[in-house]
Amino acid sequence: MNKRAGRRVAGLVAVAGLSVLAACAGRGWQSPVPLYRCEQGIEFTARFIDDTAVLDGTRGYDVLYRDAGGQSPQQTVYSNPRMRVEFGLGASGREAVLHYPLLPLAARCVRD
Repeated sequence: MNKRAGRRVAGLVAVAGLSVLAACAGRGWQSPVPLYRCEQGIEFTARFIDDTAVLDGTRGYDVLYRDAGGQSPQQTVYSNPRMRVEFGLGASGREAVLHYPLLPLAARCVRD
């Protein structure tokens, strides 16, 4: 293979690799983000990445870190200084509880 052909193949491989990365970063490849509806008119979506939960909703955007707690492997607890969330509650595991210690507020939530 001559140098020109080698560069062409390398360029095509690079373009193909970037296309795959762009497709993975697009919304089409992501799993659906669960929506939780809570008491007090609170709604949020939750993305779980490694040991963090990223919440985006009516009360703002929060990054919470996995905490100790939970009665079973399905029950997980995430918190930051502003809030604490317990996921995987209820018979179906679709319920959660938000705790806002600074506001003395706790809201029960259900995943759609």
